[in-house]
Amino acid sequence: MPDEPSAALRVALAYHEAWTTKDLTLALTYVADDIVCDAPAGRIEGREAYRAFLAPFARTLISATLIAAYGDERKALMMYDTSTPLVASGPGAECLTVELGRITYNRFIFDRLPFAAARQATG
Repeated sequence: MPDEPSAALRVALAYHEAWTTKDLTLALTYVADDIVCDAPAGRIEGREAYRAFLAPFARTLISATLIAAYGDERKALMMYDTSTPLVASGPGAECLTVELGRITYNRFIFDRLPFAAARQATG
């Protein structure tokens, strides 16, 4: 019988399911008010700034395929691939720190190259 997901992994998977199905209101219930996110474009601080960062991409998302997800009681790591109208494959990963059931830190990594190439090709 498979093991139950850890506390952090349960939060991470619920958050991932919510934002990848475009339910940002639900996704943000898993995010702490004072979240800090380090992303390729720089540091994002606070839930509203995080919403502003995530919303434009989530709106364009066609699909997301979870490749792997691991976690313990405090941290979770997810790797996935996304599809948008701009690119068929945009891989990403998030390493989340979870405290008291909320995501307090996200190290968010994604491959910017496919998006840059697609934008350049479309002029």
